[in-house]
Amino acid sequence: MALDEQYQPAVIEAEAQQYWQENRCFEVTEDPDKEKFYCLAMFPYPSGRLHMGHVRNYTIGDVISRYQRMIGKNVLQPMGWDAFGLPAENAAIKNNVPPAKWTYENIDYMRGQLQRLGFGYDWKRELATCHPQYYKWEQWLFTRLFKKGLVYKKTSPVNWCPNDLTVLANEQVIEGRCWRCDTSVERKEIPQYFMKITAYADELLAGLDKLDGWPEQVRTMQRNWIGRSEGVEIAFGVEGRDEPLKVYTTRPDTLMGVSYVAVAPEHPLAIEAATQNSELAGFIEEAGNLQISEAAMETMEKKGVDTGLKALHPISGEPVPIYAANFVLMAYGEGAVMAVPGHDQRDWEFARKYGLPIKQVIKPADDSEADDAQGSASAAGGRMPGADLTQAAFTDKGILVDSGEFSNLTSGQAFDAIAEYLEQRGRGKKRVNYRLRDWGVSRQRYWGCPIPIINCPSCGEVPVPEDQLPVVLPEDVAFDGIGSPIKKMPEFYETTCPTCGGKAERETDTFDTFMESSWYYARYTCRDNDDAMLDERGDYWLPVDQYVGGIEHAILHLLYARFYHRLMRDFVGDAQGSASAAGGRKPGAALVDSDEPFANLLTQGMVLKDGAKMSKSKGNTVDPQDMIAQYGADTVRLFTMFAAPPEQSLEWNDSGVEGAYRFLKRLWAFAHEHAEAIGAAAAEQPDRENMADTVKTARREIHEALAQARTDFGRYQFNTVVSACMKVMNILAKLDDTKGADVLRREGLGILLPLLSPTAPHVTHHLWRELGYGDDILTAPWPEVDESALKRDTIDLVVQVNGKMRGKVQVSAAADKTSVEATALADENVQRFIEGKEVKKVIVVPGRLVNVVAT
Repeated sequence: MALDEQYQPAVIEAEAQQYWQENRCFEVTEDPDKEKFYCLAMFPYPSGRLHMGHVRNYTIGDVISRYQRMIGKNVLQPMGWDAFGLPAENAAIKNNVPPAKWTYENIDYMRGQLQRLGFGYDWKRELATCHPQYYKWEQWLFTRLFKKGLVYKKTSPVNWCPNDLTVLANEQVIEGRCWRCDTSVERKEIPQYFMKITAYADELLAGLDKLDGWPEQVRTMQRNWIGRSEGVEIAFGVEGRDEPLKVYTTRPDTLMGVSYVAVAPEHPLAIEAATQNSELAGFIEEAGNLQISEAAMETMEKKGVDTGLKALHPISGEPVPIYAANFVLMAYGEGAVMAVPGHDQRDWEFARKYGLPIKQVIKPADDSEADDAQGSASAAGGRMPGADLTQAAFTDKGILVDSGEFSNLTSGQAFDAIAEYLEQRGRGKKRVNYRLRDWGVSRQRYWGCPIPIINCPSCGEVPVPEDQLPVVLPEDVAFDGIGSPIKKMPEFYETTCPTCGGKAERETDTFDTFMESSWYYARYTCRDNDDAMLDERGDYWLPVDQYVGGIEHAILHLLYARFYHRLMRDFVGDAQGSASAAGGRKPGAALVDSDEPFANLLTQGMVLKDGAKMSKSKGNTVDPQDMIAQYGADTVRLFTMFAAPPEQSLEWNDSGVEGAYRFLKRLWAFAHEHAEAIGAAAAEQPDRENMADTVKTARREIHEALAQARTDFGRYQFNTVVSACMKVMNILAKLDDTKGADVLRREGLGILLPLLSPTAPHVTHHLWRELGYGDDILTAPWPEVDESALKRDTIDLVVQVNGKMRGKVQVSAAADKTSVEATALADENVQRFIEGKEVKKVIVVPGRLVNVVAT
């Protein structure tokens, strides 16, 4: 049997990949008679080069896919490209190349990188979100959702760069200036499209309880983002005005402690008051030029200006000042909050800064605890127990004090009592509120999917008719970064209204790129269908059985995909539409028939070097291409799986890579050395009765490793699977040329190669064929544990004397209690510790230990 003496990864990896391609090994179709498994790793942005984070992510997905295929499932593992987005525009400016050209060249290069790593993708399903054949269908669905009222248009504030004529995301505003040109950023109100994700808030929240295959951390992050709260909407009167000022609070029990009301700088009351107040006008202008994220609000200095207006307390009727404050966002609630400095830390900081009253209306439920902590009220200088409001707000719930008729109620009791009081007087009502806001999908950038709306002076916003889809984004454009090219192209935006036939203009905004990534997983199931968004094949494959990707996508991408899946589930074609209006499916059929897109989620850890995340800015990156060229793809894959469990961070270690390479060379050398004997043993079966004791022991250890590896594969503990492979290799390498050794070498290698194959598929493919095991390891039956091999002729027992280990003995596995006791007592070391003592009793724990009690 010809097996090259030297391990040459470049040669054998190219041969294996050619075999997979020629035999279309990873192309799959629907098979109702086989259990399906849909494994998907989050698709990459075509930035031009893979980094080690990509390599780890896609190796994890490929190991899972290959294992599931090898145990007999019908496995779908596709790959595509999240191709739209701002980085392509930045690269276009930097390199003076159209974003489309840059993107397609990167896709070609990265595809080659993925193929070089041997990932088992069904490449005939490949898609790129910038292809009109793809985004046509999200345009199609968008127009129908618009007609159903799940999409709407409203004016909303954005960060605007007056030099680049573009909207900036929060992270692109650096100290109030454009990150690219350093121009001062303005706040600008522009019309934008929104999708009603809030209509699904309750269902998205409840659905998290059923996602048992998701990390609890991710589910918690989504729960917090949705932010369901039960509270009370309260109407404060405003002096001299008929319209009340509404606020929402989850702590109505603190209502009697309100000492001011704060409104967002852009609130109508603040803007009106600013016409007579230059200080307020300046504050509003300053605040308006900065988009404040919620995260930033937590740590920034709290600032505000008194509007001069007074709000009237809904219970006491007392006037309290209304401040414009930088910690209130207009986008949340009514853009106003009731401020209770005694029981909210943010309000407390603001009140301390501006000399506003701080009143306690809640005390701890257990006064004794407060007394122990702070002393009595008199000892605390007249302060109420448990609340030193000179130091901080008291934010716990407790018992109401100084709250009129509501005093002495618990916070829970006061919630209902105050809500009822306000409702009876028309000043408030209970309400469920959400932190979640509708999804703004408009982007004033070029490289994205055009929003399929026509703006008509007479008819307003009109969806593009189905027979005119897709609205194709022009790709051959001159891109200078000053505004969007399509806004300067009359040939793109000039059109006629589908309703009245008059002159009209196409929408020149493009979709948020989260739109494309919210449904790509479903399109993979029927990418070749040019007549429908989805078809019945999605019913076979969906939901995705295993999704793999970074924790950084835990909120927005995953939440939007869950929302989009429900839109597709709830959508059916209307009677007026064509067959494709129902997605090419039977009348009344939804686009998908499941509730969730991803049944299980694995969030892999980061790749670190020298304790820090790999990044170009830190200068600590490792080029996968260099590693592959030096060691081969199997070594890179093996190291990334062996160095840490998938969900933990992986510390890059050059010596670890060398170690993985040495193991593969050792495997190859062993196979080369014993190739002839392994081939000759093909016709023989292991015979326990005719093998040396050392071979029996070795065989038992190999089958124990196999049993553990099967369990570890199921738990995705691939590092311990690799450890099992190394253990089997060590066992085989130590075998002497004794009775049954060659048969075990063949059996043991026939176990090791399938165990290793998902991680190191090229070398195992080659050795499987060359050693005569079969044509394709991918289709070989998964090795089964031989229960008879696990039987032990002898067992080792720990011997204790008075509870302390004093020796070890080996006894027959069939030995009775009397024989075990006698062997234990006869042990030389045990004799030393019982000499001169009386043995009171001997306790035998079968299969584990013997404890001798002696005095």
